[in-house]
Amino acid sequence: VQHSLGRCYMTGNGVDHDEKKAARLFRKAAKQGLAPAQLGLGWCFPNGAGVVQDEEEAMKFYRQAVEQGLATAKHVLGECY
Repeated sequence: VQHSLGRCYMTGNGVDHDEKKAARLFRKAAKQGLAPAQLGLGWCFPNGAGVVQDEEEAMKFYRQAVEQGLATAKHVLGECY
């Protein structure tokens, strides 16, 4: 639920657009081991979306999602190289 709500805040779908809230929700879900949330939080970092821009943090969360077998994360991580 946290990841889905975070996506709503990131896109402004049904709620006011709020990247900081989105990133906080992604972080909570990522800490619980949800791979799509790890990918979503990873995306926030290189884009400075609700967090301080940080490529290394992005890679950390992309790797976490990859370790769980999320195919999209594998693609995104590959694009970083």
